[in-house]
Amino acid sequence: MRPLGDRHRGVQSRGPWAQDLHHRSAGLRWVLFIVRWRSPRFCRPEAPLSNLTLFLICVAIWGSTWFAITFQLGNLQPAVSVFYRFLLAALILFAFCRWRGLGLRFGLRQHLALALQGVLMFSLSYLCVYYAETLVVSGLVAMGYSASPLLNMLGVRIVYGTPMSWRIAFGALLGIAGIVLVFWPELGPLAADSHLVRGTLYTILAVVTSAAGSVIATRNPKRGVPVWQAMAFAMLYGALCSLLVAIGSGHGLGFDWSPRYVASLLYLAVPGSVIAFAGYLTLLERIGAARAGYIGVMVPIVALLISYLLEGFAWRMATWIGIGLSVAGNVVILRRV
Repeated sequence: MRPLGDRHRGVQSRGPWAQDLHHRSAGLRWVLFIVRWRSPRFCRPEAPLSNLTLFLICVAIWGSTWFAITFQLGNLQPAVSVFYRFLLAALILFAFCRWRGLGLRFGLRQHLALALQGVLMFSLSYLCVYYAETLVVSGLVAMGYSASPLLNMLGVRIVYGTPMSWRIAFGALLGIAGIVLVFWPELGPLAADSHLVRGTLYTILAVVTSAAGSVIATRNPKRGVPVWQAMAFAMLYGALCSLLVAIGSGHGLGFDWSPRYVASLLYLAVPGSVIAFAGYLTLLERIGAARAGYIGVMVPIVALLISYLLEGFAWRMATWIGIGLSVAGNVVILRRV
């Protein structure tokens, strides 16, 4: 076999055409090598995120979105901010569905159900959340909102006749008792603080409307509407409802270009409404609904910690006991039998 230097000098002696062919063939060999090396047979697949990592991502994102909402308040009316948030989230979800080749054609009855779900879950409920957070700290709103899944189970039982065991009923009562106990120290001066009264009422309305929307959403699979498409259309309908509320109340569609508003909007729309939900769906597939449901146990605790650090929320003995009861109630409901 001739040395490399001799072969190179031999190519040079054959003229420019041979030199060009040699360089082209050498480049082609490198391309073929890279393609072969990057093929699934020769490259190791990227390690997927662990279940613990996905769990922590969901808890951290959803636990912090309640405080992020406070950066949306001030210059714009809540209806306008809710409109921007879920319009952006819906557009991202629609783009994802198109990228994955997911079908987006549904019948009139399916759209009516998705519209009702969107109005309740992603418009009226969040309008109440935004108004509540203008009056009370975000952690308290998050703690109250954690009762939504409990009311959802009760609603499914009432509307669809879904069986509810005594264990689930007992766990739901524990959870609601814990939430009331967390709020109890704040409810003492209700008569003297109209802001607290309205904040509490807005939180209750947010929980009830969200639970009603969830009751409708539980039937989406039977209606033939998969999760991703249901989320995209429901968020779009919710955004349109918020737009009508904003226009009907006489507020214009201005925009706040301040860094804190834009950053919070992107955070709430992308991580808060898309990434965390994708992580949650992945956990549902891997570990099932029961264990994935523990995310809902941890989110209000993270929200209260953030309120303690950044909003001056005072932790009392009733707070600790209430959180313990709420966690215990969720554990009773979610544990395997």
